[in-house]
Amino acid sequence: MAAFELLHHQARRHYLLYKKNPLLRSHFHRFLSSSSSQSQPEISQENPNPNNPIPIQPVSYTPKDPPQTPSEVDPTRPESSTRPDPNTRDPVKAADGGTWTREDLRYLKDAPKIAPVSYPTRVAPLPEDRPEEEGEGRVEVKGDEEMERERRRIEAQKRAAMRRVLNVEEEMVPFPTLVNVKSDDEKKKKKPVYDLKEAIRLVKANAKKKFDETLEAHVVLTSDMRRSDLKLEGTVAVPHGFGKVYRIAVFAEGAAADEAREAGADVVGGLELIENIKSGNVKIDFDKCFSTHAMMPNLRQIAKYLRQLMPDTKKGTVTKDITKAVKDAKRGVPFKKDKTAIVHVGIGKVSFQEDALCENIGAFVHELLRQKPAGLKKSSKYAGYVNTVHLCSTMGPSFPVTIQSLSIAADRHARKYVQ
Repeated sequence: MAAFELLHHQARRHYLLYKKNPLLRSHFHRFLSSSSSQSQPEISQENPNPNNPIPIQPVSYTPKDPPQTPSEVDPTRPESSTRPDPNTRDPVKAADGGTWTREDLRYLKDAPKIAPVSYPTRVAPLPEDRPEEEGEGRVEVKGDEEMERERRRIEAQKRAAMRRVLNVEEEMVPFPTLVNVKSDDEKKKKKPVYDLKEAIRLVKANAKKKFDETLEAHVVLTSDMRRSDLKLEGTVAVPHGFGKVYRIAVFAEGAAADEAREAGADVVGGLELIENIKSGNVKIDFDKCFSTHAMMPNLRQIAKYLRQLMPDTKKGTVTKDITKAVKDAKRGVPFKKDKTAIVHVGIGKVSFQEDALCENIGAFVHELLRQKPAGLKKSSKYAGYVNTVHLCSTMGPSFPVTIQSLSIAADRHARKYVQ
C-alpha cells in the first residue's frame, strides 16, 4: 500500500511539472515524433532533409511568333488560312500594297498614320453670307420662311401646353396694372348709424317690390346671451298692429266664454267644441289657442290634433285673464332669440305711417328690456345686453339704428301706454 502511494505521488508531481513547464512539453513532443519517425520507411534520397523545401525549377515558354506578311505566307496553304482574323478589325492598306490590321500595327515602330474621317458641318448662314439676287429690288433668303414657320409652330405648341397646365384661357394683361389702394381713413370708415325716423324713411324708400313688404327688426345681443340657461321669449302687443290678423280659439265655459267672445275671440267652446274637433266636424284653422285651467284635463283627448297649438302654462296660453290674453294675441307679435343670440321680429307693414311704425318699435324695445334675463353681469339697460339693432324691409337693405333713439321711443311708449 505504501509503494502504491509513493508511485501516485511521483506521478502527480511529474504531471504538475509537465503542465507548468512549456519547454519540457516541447522536448517531450519532439521525443515522441522522433520515435514515430523510426518506425516509418526511409525518406527518398532526393530530399534527405525534410525541413528544407524542394527547389522549384523555372518554366519557360516559347514566344509567340510575330504575324507574317502576305509575302511570307505559304502559297500551298489553303485560302481560308490567309484570311484576316475576324477578331481584328479595320484593315489598313500598307505602303507596299499589302494589308495591315490594327492588331499588326501594334508591333510596328513606324506605323502609318490613319487619317480621321471628317464630315462636313452644317452651319446656319449668317446675314452677310446670304445670297442676294438682283431682280425687282427685293432680297430673298433661302429657307428663311421655313425657319419662321417652324418658330411660330414651336411657340404655338408652348402656348397650348401652358393653357393645358393652367386650364385657363390666355389673357393679355396690360402693363402696368394700377392697384386701388385704400387709405387708412377709408378702411376705418364704417357704415353710418341712423336715427330711428331716418332709418324708417330709408327702409320705406328702398322697398320697391310689388307687394306690401314687412318692416323687420333684427337685434344682435351680446355673447353672454348665447348661454342656454338665459332664455328670452315673449309676445309684444304693438299699438297699431303689424298687418296680420290672427284667428283665436278659446276653450272655456260659462263666464270665461262670454269674456272671450267680447274680447274678440273667433272660436269659443267647451266640451262640444272638443268633441267636434275629435270627430272632424270642426277644422283647426285658428293660429293661437287659449284655455282655462278647468278645461285642461279635457284637452288631452285632442292633443294629437292641436300639436303645437296645445295650450301650455309655460307659454302663457293657460290663463285666468282671458280678455287680456285674447286682446294681446290679436295685436301681439311673438319674438324669441335663436342660437346665435339674435332676435328677428316683424313690427308692421311698410305702408304704415312713420309715427305708427315708431310707436310699434318703441313697444317692442320696451318689452325686450322688460324680458331682460337677471343673470347678466351688467345691470344697465343696454350695456352687456344689446349690441346693435338694424331695420329693413322683407327684400330690402338693412340700416343700423342708434341706441339713443330706440331708448327715447321705448320711454315714450311706457309713458303713453303703460300705466
